[in-house]
Amino acid sequence: MADVRFTLDVLRTGRADTAEIERRRRMRLASIIRHARDRSPFYRRHYRGLPPGEPSLADLPPVAKPELMAEFDAWVTDPAVTRAGVEAFVADPTRIGDSFLGRYFVCSTSGTTGHPGLFVHDQTSVAVFRALTARADLSWLAARDWMALAGRGFRWAGVVGTGSHFGGAGWVEFQRNRNVALRRAYRVFSAQDPLDDLVEGLAGFDPAILTGYPSSMALIAEAQAEGKCRLRPLLVATAGESINAAETDRLSAVFGVPCHEIYGASEFLQLAFDCPHGWLHVNADWVILEPVDDRYRPTPLGEPSHTVLVTNLANRVQPIIRYDLGDSVIARPGPCPCAGSLPAIRVTGRRDDVLHFTAGDGEAVRLPPLAIGAVVERTASVHRSQLVQTDRSTLRVRLEARPGEDPERMWAGVLADLDRYLVAQGVTGVSLVRAGEPPRTDEKSGKFRQVIGARLDRTQAVSAR
Repeated sequence: MADVRFTLDVLRTGRADTAEIERRRRMRLASIIRHARDRSPFYRRHYRGLPPGEPSLADLPPVAKPELMAEFDAWVTDPAVTRAGVEAFVADPTRIGDSFLGRYFVCSTSGTTGHPGLFVHDQTSVAVFRALTARADLSWLAARDWMALAGRGFRWAGVVGTGSHFGGAGWVEFQRNRNVALRRAYRVFSAQDPLDDLVEGLAGFDPAILTGYPSSMALIAEAQAEGKCRLRPLLVATAGESINAAETDRLSAVFGVPCHEIYGASEFLQLAFDCPHGWLHVNADWVILEPVDDRYRPTPLGEPSHTVLVTNLANRVQPIIRYDLGDSVIARPGPCPCAGSLPAIRVTGRRDDVLHFTAGDGEAVRLPPLAIGAVVERTASVHRSQLVQTDRSTLRVRLEARPGEDPERMWAGVLADLDRYLVAQGVTGVSLVRAGEPPRTDEKSGKFRQVIGARLDRTQAVSAR
């Protein structure tokens, strides 16, 4: 019943005016702040210097992933949730999609800051995420589309990173575990699989809905255009990386249906969804996004931000209030032409590079960044990682071990995993170099990119297409 209640509320609010959305936002923000101050020792200390009374959002000092992870046990509001317990849970890949402590959804990520994160979502968050998914679906699909989807058994394929408790794969498995019908209709396909194996698996499943990382979807679309598969999705959507209009148009042209975009994060799975005018509409009744500069001051409308602060208005077990997400976004200066009342943004800084290699037969091979990054991330002893391609045959690996872990053992594990992954893609002769320096942020932007591609010259770029 909780799911139905939240879904009805979300759908009703989606048709409300901006004043009603703002009223709900203020009410939920005040409630989550009170809860955090009352139940989270971290926030109680963090907000100690605030003046008495109800603080405004701007009064609250921002937080970042490293400090929250360092204070994990004081951050969460349920004493049964501990960092040691969550780490033990995510260390077991056989438990992907299981409920933690029988009541929480858990996912892990490195994210744009390069620091690992462990995120615990309570039952309200889970219900809200499902409701917001329905909001996006209903905005994209007409009645005839739903009839066509029903005729195809609502088969949904997600092409995402696998092998660990990542948000995408973990969420799908979490859904499948609670619903027998979804167990048959939903299927995860690994973005790490060789492209030929991936498209063969997708063709056999025949998905009515196809979603995945833009970099992976581009490779699948290329295979479709070359006649290597004949997928016939009724809905295509991308998530996990930013995508530009030309790439969206290419996917739409190849698959013959509109390509949509979802903006989400492990901290809040359904931040925004797109409209026909190419803007992402923020689910502002349940999440607050603040585009800010490098001193956390508001960025003018229409200008790219340095980062964006996220406030999750649903999750009470692990309050996220003015959290530095690390993405760069642009807030639309005026109303969107679609006439939607939810605020609109575009994401401008959320993408690593596709890596270009050459297979043993001389064919060009492109590897999606989130796929190859996931190969390293799933190694338990890795705290942070960064892959830097220096040329078509060299990959420099920057690593930072978890405290107490043996760096030599970590490197041996990463080396073996990367080598197996590259061979499975048909790529041989690549030198995997252990970098002496640790992972680091970009000197100009201050952003962290987990995968950095080589800057190919014109001849190389043409040959890699």
